[in-house]
Amino acid sequence: MTLAWRLVTRTLHLETSSCRTSKTCPSLSLSCALWGSGTKLGLHTKPRMPPCDFTPERYQSLPYGRVLDIHKQHLSPVLTAYFSEPLLLHQGHGEWLFDHEGNRYLDFFSGIVTVSVGHCHPKVNAAAQKQLGRLWHTSALFFHPPSHEYAEKLAALLPEPLKVIFLTNSGSEANDLAMMMARAHSKNTDIISFRGAYHGCSPYTLGLSNVGLFKMTLPSGSGCRSTMCPDVFRGPWGGSHCRDSPVQTIRKCSCAPDHCHAKDQYIEQFKDTLNTCVAKSIAGFFAEPIQGVNGVVQYPKGFLREAFELVRARGGVCIADEVQTGFGRLGSHFWGFQTHGVLPDIVTMAKGIGNGFPMAAVVTTPEIARSLANCVLHFSTFGGSPVACAVGSAVLEVIKEENLQENSQEVGTYMLLKFAKLRDEFEIIGDVRGKGLMIGVEMVKDKTSRQPLPREEVSQIHEDCKRMGLIIGKGGLFSQTFRIAPSMCITKPEVDFAVEVFRCAVIQHMERRAQ
Repeated sequence: MTLAWRLVTRTLHLETSSCRTSKTCPSLSLSCALWGSGTKLGLHTKPRMPPCDFTPERYQSLPYGRVLDIHKQHLSPVLTAYFSEPLLLHQGHGEWLFDHEGNRYLDFFSGIVTVSVGHCHPKVNAAAQKQLGRLWHTSALFFHPPSHEYAEKLAALLPEPLKVIFLTNSGSEANDLAMMMARAHSKNTDIISFRGAYHGCSPYTLGLSNVGLFKMTLPSGSGCRSTMCPDVFRGPWGGSHCRDSPVQTIRKCSCAPDHCHAKDQYIEQFKDTLNTCVAKSIAGFFAEPIQGVNGVVQYPKGFLREAFELVRARGGVCIADEVQTGFGRLGSHFWGFQTHGVLPDIVTMAKGIGNGFPMAAVVTTPEIARSLANCVLHFSTFGGSPVACAVGSAVLEVIKEENLQENSQEVGTYMLLKFAKLRDEFEIIGDVRGKGLMIGVEMVKDKTSRQPLPREEVSQIHEDCKRMGLIIGKGGLFSQTFRIAPSMCITKPEVDFAVEVFRCAVIQHMERRAQ
């Protein structure tokens, strides 16, 4: 179903026509605005969920209690599940999720910034089903048309000389491979990444991921060095002209609209890392165009361009990690690196590439690809499987046919500006930032200190959003930032609902604080 047709059908359905709203939504003790109306509700009301033109199947699998028992006995003990009562999800449709009780949720986190064109998109489903009936697997020992068709389509979306594609299964695997490429090509070891960066959780990429929760007490990721993250909200420098976003930080600084003083200061810190923490010749530099796990952190305009020049002067290659930012999510460009006016030597991608199907890729130059081939027999048994490539091709087609990059730009900007109004309204919303449909809302004790809002208070707001039917993510070094990244098919009425739910959750929190 095209985006335009879905917009038409939604206007023909009442909220209660086919989907049940969450039965767990609490009464609000303060007034909240009606979804999309601009009028005020009375006490003990909640924002009204937008209509949905889909009826989920009846859940007939394991009871909730049994799922919890199995998880406790047989699955990872690492505490990763959201919410005090973890959601047991059953079905997805577009931007909607349904739990085992039939409750409906607006998914504004997309499986950690992964579902790009919407849950169970009919065209992507059909492509996967057709290929499943024809050929599941061959491995790279044999040729099959889906991989070559996909490689040609993907290469056409990247600038010269980024034309050689290595297909893998996950973002961690892609970044592992990119690290190996950088070292094979440069004949050097040291690789630099930002503090706050997340590039994977494999033993190799743990060295690049500089978020404390992912660090081990045992050795891992040798040869990786961290450098200061040029965060213009929380860092030592930054202000109201620094970042490529419709919404700037409220911090004041000496930056002019055409020159960023903060960028100059952060570049000096980068030079200090090059002069003190790495060898005279390095292997490379990893950067997310916008940091994801760290809470949608954006760098000063022009920073990456100068940093890339410094890295190349030391013999290193520049790697853009597009796992979260790629495939049109940022709206103005298809790739995040394009928003910085840079051309990387290697690009890694995953998540949105397959709309949730396990798929990833590394794209590089012929020269770097030959350096790897001369160094090692690289092979991936499942990378570029027929089904993955069929799914990947369908995703690219949907993004183009439904104008989802343009939708990300229009609806994302609309949402950023609405959240910016909330920042102006509430003292505990310190910063709103991002681009397209990748948005961060950073919570603070107060705007003057910019100290993070305590983790337990952020979790309370998070829970309240869920109870009102909205799923958002969390990030930041102190879990102080809400990460908002819906599927690219999202609409403005759904944004209105999400923003009003968030506003109501903050009001509830402020009332709790006052008691």
